[in-house]
Amino acid sequence: MDSLDAIILGIIQGFTEFLPVSSSGHLELGKAILGDNSIPEDSLLFTVILHFATALSTIVVFRKDIWELITGLLKFKWNEETQFSVKIIISMIPAVIIGLLFEEQLEAFFGGNIAFVGAMLLVTALLLWLADRSKKTGKKVSNANAFVIGISQAIAMLPGISRSGATISTSVLLGNDKSKAARFSFLMVVPLIFGKIAKDMVDGELFSETIDYTSLSLGFFAAFISGLIACTWMIKLVRQSKLTYFSIYCVVVGLIAIVTSFYI
Repeated sequence: MDSLDAIILGIIQGFTEFLPVSSSGHLELGKAILGDNSIPEDSLLFTVILHFATALSTIVVFRKDIWELITGLLKFKWNEETQFSVKIIISMIPAVIIGLLFEEQLEAFFGGNIAFVGAMLLVTALLLWLADRSKKTGKKVSNANAFVIGISQAIAMLPGISRSGATISTSVLLGNDKSKAARFSFLMVVPLIFGKIAKDMVDGELFSETIDYTSLSLGFFAAFISGLIACTWMIKLVRQSKLTYFSIYCVVVGLIAIVTSFYI
């Protein structure tokens, strides 16, 4: 992968991480179009690094919320911030279990199987279409809701299933307020991404002779900057209930990917 390809993929990751169209799915489609021949392990590592960049952009956008959570936790009281943090931890459980037990199986999906990506984009489209028809509420995410949303986040580890789309849609379908659902969705992924990076560093997977660190760095910065823009935009879109447009987009791209897979 050359530097230009890395930047293009970084921009794709940055914008599609927060828009409900599956960043991992678009990365796989982008790699296929650009002719990336990375082995599944390196391909997944590049995807994780780009997700790390967008996790940092999430921290920048939600810095006030995160600071309130940290200061609330330091009070060592069962306050609103502590309760929210507990919900974040609960939401992480399914993804942690799936990630640890089925890491090798997940890597196999990151090898350019665009037909599978296309099929999963159709699933994402259905979720978004259903969520956009939900009624407005002021309900907050409960502990039970957090676990169910966590299951959808674990399923979204598959390329083509939008993480933000699946988690926001699941939360809204459970009757939660859309703005609160978006905030919870964006914040719940941050500790998971940092945990994955820490695990890869301990396992030595970030240090390999086959990794092009220049391309990796360029992709990282491209994803971070575009992620800052997309995160702010997505919050406004969720509040305005315009997920159906993304549903249509996922259907179109999903069908194109499936059809194209027969000719590659």
